[in-house]
Order: sequence, then C-alpha cells, then structure tokens
Amino acid sequence: MLPSWEPLWPYRAVLAVDARNFGTLTSREMQQVNTDIQQLLAQALSSSNVSAHWERRNFGQHTGDGYVAGVDPEVLPALVGCFPSALHTELTKRRAERPHERPLQLRVSIHVGPLPASGLGEPMVHTHRLLDDAKLRELLARANPEITNTAVIISQRVYEDVFQSGCIGGNTLVGQFAPRMVKVKTFEQPAWLHIPGFDWGLADPVVFDNGTETGPGPEPVRGDGPPPSAAQAPARSVFNQNGNNNNQAETMNRVGYR
Repeated sequence: MLPSWEPLWPYRAVLAVDARNFGTLTSREMQQVNTDIQQLLAQALSSSNVSAHWERRNFGQHTGDGYVAGVDPEVLPALVGCFPSALHTELTKRRAERPHERPLQLRVSIHVGPLPASGLGEPMVHTHRLLDDAKLRELLARANPEITNTAVIISQRVYEDVFQSGCIGGNTLVGQFAPRMVKVKTFEQPAWLHIPGFDWGLADPVVFDNGTETGPGPEPVRGDGPPPSAAQAPARSVFNQNGNNNNQAETMNRVGYR
C-alpha cells in the first residue's frame, strides 16, 4: 500500500495592521478609523501596483483596531519595498486633509507561511505576535505623530525571501531594516524593523534593548524626560553587511545595529 499524505496548504503572505491608541477614541471615531484603514490599505497597495492581488485577498477581516488579510506570496517584494512608503504617504495626506483630527499612526506586520482558506494557523498567530512587539509599539509612541505615522516589522523568513532573492521592489534598501528579537508570550523569533525614510544609523541604541520584555508594555508618553543616554545602553551585537547581493551576517546575542 502506498503511504498516504495530505497536500500542503498554499503559502500566503499575511499583512496585518493596527492603529495606535485606538482604545482612546470615541465609538464614532472608532468606526471612522476602521473604515479609513481599509481605504488607506487599498490606496497604498494600488500605489504599490498590487491592487489586483489585494482584490483577491484571502480571509480579510477586521480586528477592531485594524485589519488582516492574506495575499499571494509573489507580492512580498512590493509589500516590503513599496507598500510601507506608500502607506506613509496616504497617512500624511489624511493628516493634511483633516488637520482637526488626531493623526493616525499604524503598525504593520508582514509574515508568510502555509495557511488554509480560513486563515487559521501558526503563520497567522506569528503575524499577530510580531504586531504586538513592545518595541514596535514604542517606536510610534516615541515618535512625533505629525511626522512618523508608519512602523513596520517583517519576519526573518520574509526578510530572507525578499532580500536574498534580490527581488526587492521600489527604492527601499536592506540597510533600512534593523534586526530585532521579538519576545511575546511564548513566541521568540528574530524579525526586522522598518520606518519609511528613517536611517537606523541615527537611532539611539536603547531602541534595540531587548531586556526582559515578554510582550507589549505601556506606551511611554512623549515629553516625559530625555531618553537614556548611549552610556546607559546595553551591550549591542555586531551587524555586518557583506557581498554584492545585500547578503548579511548578524550576531544576535542581544539585537543591535552597527
């Protein structure tokens, strides 16, 4: 008798977004933001030339303060290289058109893996764990919302698939992604942080301190005093870039940057 087997679920790129400080909005504002997020995603993905794929998305669903959906993994180069800056542009337009409203800031996570049509599976769980990373939250909390409205985190697998293939889209560079060890509940995996247009060489090293974080903590209030000095920062790892194809080797004892 031949051995039995089951076909592997199709691979899907999972895109999840979440609005900062959603819980502080009124019920009417929540409804408006929820609607806005879908429109912003559609506009940013259209600018990234993947609107056709987005229209065929799988398991698209509201998450209250955000949205999550699966798309063909072939669009990962656009999701990583084009979508973040396009989303930043759309959020900037929204702020300019509604100066009386609080600026909207969005966190974004991108992962890839085998998932059924329902979207239920480990890759979906991991996508949300990445979105819940405390440092990703803190980046937006520390930032001026008038300027920084988008913070992105991609999984190690997405990073490798896109950059090692050399298929990155847009003008995004590998150096615009900073390594980060994400620890949320029982989840602990390396990932990469990205803020459109930001040079990580200018970042305070404390941004990469993992400490003993196990999940999202309280968001600091801007203006509560100066950030820790570089002298107080923890030991950092070495992050080297080698070769002509953006291949990188990193030592992630405690995640840092060069």
